[in-house]
Amino acid sequence: MEMEMEMDQEDHDQSAKHNRSLLILNCILLTIGNCGGPLIMRLYFIHGGKRVWLSSWLETGGCFIIIIPLAAAYFRRRRRRRRLASARLVQMEPFLFLGSAVIGLATGFDDYLYAYGVARLPVSTSSLIIASQLAFTAGFAFLLVKQRFTSYSVNAVVLLTIGGAVLALHTRGDRPKGESEKDYVVGFLMTVAAAVLYGFILPLVELMYKKAKQRITYSLVLEIQFVMCFFATLFCTVGMLINKDFKAIPREARKFELGETTYYVVLVLSAIIWQGFFLGAIGVIFCASSLLSGIVIAVLLPVTEILAVIFYKENFQAEKGVSLALSLWGFVSYFYGEIKQSKKIKKERDNKQPTKSSSSTPAREMSHVASP
Repeated sequence: MEMEMEMDQEDHDQSAKHNRSLLILNCILLTIGNCGGPLIMRLYFIHGGKRVWLSSWLETGGCFIIIIPLAAAYFRRRRRRRRLASARLVQMEPFLFLGSAVIGLATGFDDYLYAYGVARLPVSTSSLIIASQLAFTAGFAFLLVKQRFTSYSVNAVVLLTIGGAVLALHTRGDRPKGESEKDYVVGFLMTVAAAVLYGFILPLVELMYKKAKQRITYSLVLEIQFVMCFFATLFCTVGMLINKDFKAIPREARKFELGETTYYVVLVLSAIIWQGFFLGAIGVIFCASSLLSGIVIAVLLPVTEILAVIFYKENFQAEKGVSLALSLWGFVSYFYGEIKQSKKIKKERDNKQPTKSSSSTPAREMSHVASP
C-alpha cells in the first residue's frame, strides 16, 4: 500500500512538471501573439492598408499551422497503440465539435470588432481594451465556471484593471490626424465591445472543457483550437467576399507604402503571430484557468505600450509608467498567492500520507500553478 502511494506521488510529480512546461510554453506563445499582433496589425493600417475584414481574417487565418503538431501527435499515438488498436485520426466528440464551432463563430465576430478598433486607434489606445477585458473575464469566470477568488487574485484583477484604465487618461490627444471624432468614438466603442465579447469567450472555453464527456489532453486542445479558428476564419471569409476584399488585395499591395513584397510579408507574419496568441490563450486555460489567461494578457498591456513607443514613436507619458508599475504589482500579487496556495495544498497532502512516504517525496510539487 505504501509503495502504491509512493508511485502515485511520483506520477503526480511527473504530471505536474509536464503541466508546468506546457504552461510556460503557452505563456511564451501568448506573449508573442499579444504583443506582436496589435503592432503588426497597426503597421498594416499605418502604411496604407484599409481592409478591416482582411485584418480580422488574418487573426485566425493561420490556423492551418496547427495541422503540423496535430499530425505529429497522431503519429505518436499510432506508434504507442500499434499493438493494441488503431489510433483515431480525430479525437474530438460531437459535443466538443459543436461547442468549438459556436465559439469559433463568436471569435470571428470578435476579430472584426477588434480589427475595426485598431484601424482607427493608436496601439497605445486600443491596448486599453485588454485591461477592461480582464474585468469581464473575471466576472464571467465567476458566473460560468464558479471561479474561486483569493484576496491575492482579487488584488491582481483590481490592480491590472486600474493599470489599464490609467492609460485612458491620455487618449484624448491620441486621435490620428485626419480622422473625425465620430470615427474615433466608434472605433473606441468597437474595441470595448471586443473586450466584453472575448472576456466572455475565455471562460466559455473553460466551461466547455469541464462539460466535455471525454478526457481533455493537449492534442485534443489543439483540435479544439483548429475547429474554433476554422469557423472564425469562415465567418471572416464571408465578410471578405461581401466586401470584395479578395479582389482588392493585389491593388492594395501595389499602393502599400512599404512596397508590394513587404505588404505580403506583413500579411503572412500577422497570420502566424496571431495564431500564437490564440494557441497560447487556449493553452493557458487548459494548463490553468481562464482567469490566468486573462491576467497574462492584461500584464502584457504595458509591454505592448512600450513597444509602440519604440517602433511607432508614440509618446511615453507618465500614465504609461504608472500603468506598468501597477500591472507588474498585480502580476506578482497573483503568483505570490498561487505559490502560497500550492504550498498549503502540498502540506495538507503530505500530512495525510504515512511518515515514510511523506519523507521520501521531494519537495518539488507545485501542481497547477494557476489553478483556482
